[in-house]
Amino acid sequence: MTARLPPGLPRYLVRRLCQAVFVIWAAFTVTSLLLYLLPSDPVQIMIGPQAHASPGQLARLRHEYGLDRPVVTQYVTQLGRALHGDLGQSIQSGVPVITELFRALPHTLALAGASLGLGAMLGGSVAWSAAYASSPRLRAALLAVPSLFISVPTFWLGLMLMELFSFTFRAFPASGGTGFASLVLPAVTLAIPSAAFIAQTLGSELIKAMGEPYADTARAKGASRSRVLRGHALRNAVMPTLTMLGLLVGWQLSGSVVVETVFARDGIGRLTEAAVRTQDIPMVQGLVLLAAVCLALVNLAVDLVYPLADPRVLVRRPAVRSRQRPSARAAAPAPGGGR
Repeated sequence: MTARLPPGLPRYLVRRLCQAVFVIWAAFTVTSLLLYLLPSDPVQIMIGPQAHASPGQLARLRHEYGLDRPVVTQYVTQLGRALHGDLGQSIQSGVPVITELFRALPHTLALAGASLGLGAMLGGSVAWSAAYASSPRLRAALLAVPSLFISVPTFWLGLMLMELFSFTFRAFPASGGTGFASLVLPAVTLAIPSAAFIAQTLGSELIKAMGEPYADTARAKGASRSRVLRGHALRNAVMPTLTMLGLLVGWQLSGSVVVETVFARDGIGRLTEAAVRTQDIPMVQGLVLLAAVCLALVNLAVDLVYPLADPRVLVRRPAVRSRQRPSARAAAPAPGGGR
């Protein structure tokens, strides 16, 4: 017998997929519009401020890059090329943008994966300890610790870790992007704020779930506190945490710009810093599109996990009807009633 899909799952998946495609298209469109509205001349930026080109040379370059065409024609041409994987060439290196992106992406994915995994373990441990603690003071102390690390600037945390573990104890290299040892300090720098976000969200949701009636019923039946946490509270607390994990990926991408610059690591973050500093417009547009694709794919993956964690998301809730006036039959007095 073939397994049947849960009711509402195909429609749910199609709706989420359409949302992801719309986000990617909107990011590409907004980026193209903003770059077009820039007051500076893209051709002058390409040749550099020190170069002295004649008006004829500037006109030839504008025609070569298609900048003398109407804005709608430029947009349609760029969109068609992007759909075929052609994002243009980098102004600084002359290498195709897509090649530069794929060359830097594995380094950033390794950093983001290591920091997110470490942050999930640290944050989950703090959240579980806070929910398991029976002492209100200990619980409040465990939940207060993450708020301290959320406000710590990423660049300052990276510099302090470098000063302590690279220059003082000489345990890890201060820069470079080869080997496991060079990944430790950058991953810890991004993992500590991530763990703080996870601990705050998951801890508060677990404590809230432990006060619900179903948790009281389970304890009244003899279930231990850890069993109530695993079997009842965690299932209801995981949904907001999954939503927050999707947002953390965007924070990881923005944080990689600082971390990869501080630790001199190759990756998307360092490529972004160089592209903005040198005003490499095709590279900036490709980086924005890559970030939009990554965020859309992560949010799509989170949306696909939702039905597995809680199948109730597939059920459409009926619309809440406004309070109606009582009908004439209900409002009429009963026959034989008193005056």
